[in-house]
Amino acid sequence: MPELATGTLIDGRYKVLSRLGAGGMADVFLAEDQQLGRKVALKLLHRRFAEDPGFVERFRREAQAAAGLQHPNVVSVYDRGAYDGTYYIAMEYLPGRSLKQLVRQEAPLDPARAIDITIQILKAARFAHRRGVIHRDLKPHNVIVDESDHAKVTDFGIARAGASDMTETGSIMGTAQYLSPEQAQGHAVSAASDLYSVGVVLYELVTGRVPFDAESAVTIALKHVSEAPPPPRSLNPAIPPELEQVILWTLNKNPADRPQDAQQLIDALEQVKEMITAGQRGQQTASMQALGVGVVPVDGESTNGGTSGAMPVVVPWEAGVPPDEEAERRRRRWLPWVIALLVLLLLGGGAAAYLLTRPAKNAVPSVTGQNLNTARTLLQNAGFSVNVLDVTSNSKAGTVIGQDPQAGTRAKSGSTVTLTVSTGPGNATVPSVEGLPLDQAKKAIGRAKLKVGRVVRRSSGSVPVGDVISTDPTSGQNPAVGTPVTLFVSTGKPQVTVPNVVGQSQDSATSALQKAGFNVDTTTQTTDTSTPGNVISQTPSGGTSEVSGSTVTIVVAKAQPNVKVPDVTGDTPGQATAALTGQGFTVSRQTQEVTHKTRNGIVISQTPRPGSSAKKGSSVTIVVGHFTPPTPTTPSTTTTPSTTSTTPSTSTTPSTSTTP
Repeated sequence: MPELATGTLIDGRYKVLSRLGAGGMADVFLAEDQQLGRKVALKLLHRRFAEDPGFVERFRREAQAAAGLQHPNVVSVYDRGAYDGTYYIAMEYLPGRSLKQLVRQEAPLDPARAIDITIQILKAARFAHRRGVIHRDLKPHNVIVDESDHAKVTDFGIARAGASDMTETGSIMGTAQYLSPEQAQGHAVSAASDLYSVGVVLYELVTGRVPFDAESAVTIALKHVSEAPPPPRSLNPAIPPELEQVILWTLNKNPADRPQDAQQLIDALEQVKEMITAGQRGQQTASMQALGVGVVPVDGESTNGGTSGAMPVVVPWEAGVPPDEEAERRRRRWLPWVIALLVLLLLGGGAAAYLLTRPAKNAVPSVTGQNLNTARTLLQNAGFSVNVLDVTSNSKAGTVIGQDPQAGTRAKSGSTVTLTVSTGPGNATVPSVEGLPLDQAKKAIGRAKLKVGRVVRRSSGSVPVGDVISTDPTSGQNPAVGTPVTLFVSTGKPQVTVPNVVGQSQDSATSALQKAGFNVDTTTQTTDTSTPGNVISQTPSGGTSEVSGSTVTIVVAKAQPNVKVPDVTGDTPGQATAALTGQGFTVSRQTQEVTHKTRNGIVISQTPRPGSSAKKGSSVTIVVGHFTPPTPTTPSTTTTPSTTSTTPSTSTTPSTSTTP
């Protein structure tokens, strides 16, 4: 399907945000449900399948079967519908990575961890099986695992509900490496088929590889039918023998020789995990007897120490029978059946080889390297049907990278040619690198099989200088391998010009500074030169550049306080001056003549009057009394011939008279 542009509205409801990945049948996009306001994974069927009624039915059944499976380990299906000539399913969006990605990055896993993940898959299968739904395509690609190793199974895309069978006789649905033998032969499937696939998944988790692989899907299918899997411990000796036996139990060719159901396999794995965690792994026979599972190889040798190519048949022990006797008893009972099974498989393999190589009328054209549409046209024009097997590779998406039968082979007209088509290099998960230094973030991006694209530097009020703020695509998304990831790196808090607020009122100055992104600290200063309440200075000064969020200190004018004028009347000028200046006043002095000597040299009045209030620093005028003494009086003298007497004059001015 052509890439959908971001913002495309699907069915008037789902807004496309980004592309998550691609599968064999459909592309998956991250979208937002405009009605419910939640993110969903939107799966759109490839248009080349939308014209095929069989594939449309298969896609419809996926939604119908999965919508009824509400379980903690099953991805929920919300909705389905049609859009632009094809069909879609809206599913629960999980931001984790697929189990296949986890295998590629971390396998082989610790056995206990592998068991935990497998049990979660089995719980999903158990829930589905009890409701008559067989998954048919259980594989790591269809399991999503979050950071806490919580697993959810998705893509019940080829599920079978009840007795219906959507697979035509002789055809194969599913991924070849995880097919059960009965699926590889085109036979009916059952719950045991899913358990076989789970066994392959567990095998891959603990060894890092699948038991059967080859260039051709048909070759892989034949191996499932006719070959014994390499013992897991031959690939990873750290696997406990008990776990190896359980894995081989699930990989028995005959469904009847596998666990009866998912619950029995869960019980077996839980017991193995208890042995591992308790450190009680002992002799294989003893542990297997406790577990209730045994192995009877057809050649009489233990599968733990190697294999001669014979297929192990893993069966439960019978209660009360010693392991050695039970093994011998089982060997005698099963040996004829195993031999018969081998003969049938060999005959089946011979028949399959004959069907694949028998003479045909038409030569298969060479289409390797062609675009899928071109290849399909060439093959159909030559009289062949086409089956497509999508795989990830470094080739361009949509390019045929293999074909079976090979070019030049003569095949019957109308037979099927299987094309292996590249879906591109696959998908990677963008790691969470927010808060990491740039160098560490680059390494994490590289380890995730992505490329570092642009490095964009931005200011940030919360992320330290040099650390990653965010990425594009964002963490958790699943772009194609090798996609460039843009890293946004912090340059620290932004620099902002400090406003000049000197002369403004305190409220106006505070508002202006906060609006510019600064914190404000206020102090006051008493002054007679500025209006009280106005800013008289600031630090840092206006016009300088400072980090947003830093603090600017403003100094606000404060009026001089009023002080009660002390009463200094009756004091000497010195006393009065000391008293007034001690209260913060200045002193102005005046003098006034007084008539009483007792008021000389003392304060006889003051302005402002005593007891009134005046601003500190204002002037108080004191009036000091000045006494001028009166002029002394001269006595009067009278002369007579016989006597001389002196009498005071009754006049203020003395007078002198002479009497003859």
